[in-house]
Amino acid sequence: MQFYSGFSFCDESSLFQEYLDTSDLSIAGFSYGAIAAFLKAQENLKNNIRVDKLQLFSPAFFQTKNEKFKKLQLMGYRRSSQNYLEEFRKLCYQPYKEEKILKTTPTKLEELEELLFFQWRAQDIQQLVDRGVNVEVYLGGRDHIIDVEAARVFFKERATLIYIKNANHMLQTN
Repeated sequence: MQFYSGFSFCDESSLFQEYLDTSDLSIAGFSYGAIAAFLKAQENLKNNIRVDKLQLFSPAFFQTKNEKFKKLQLMGYRRSSQNYLEEFRKLCYQPYKEEKILKTTPTKLEELEELLFFQWRAQDIQQLVDRGVNVEVYLGGRDHIIDVEAARVFFKERATLIYIKNANHMLQTN
């Protein structure tokens, strides 16, 4: 199993242990890492490398957010990446307290731009499904990071959707 981490996090796969498929033919990603996992699945299939399952945990879904929102995010990061990341990490756990301290990794403005402006396309998801990939998407109903409702609507027609009503971005429920 290949796991791709979220923006500013590393080694957070333990948060999703109860859901993770650890087979060699699975690819998983959390938040920003969901984009990387999706792109890796596409690349593997293009190169005739088998993928059985793609798991997207709280995938970065901002395509319904307006340009002003995205510009404000980038401006805040440019002003003080440290303050931006502190607030971002707090929001990941809202409305609950951080259960355990996760490892963090340095970030780049380009990564934030990529996750804010990435466009999920229905036909791309469908191509994976048509090639036999079981796509699973996990969303928390109390996620304060992504546009959960838009993501739910988008993915429910194209993937197995696991919606955890009281979960936050980290898929915690308490």
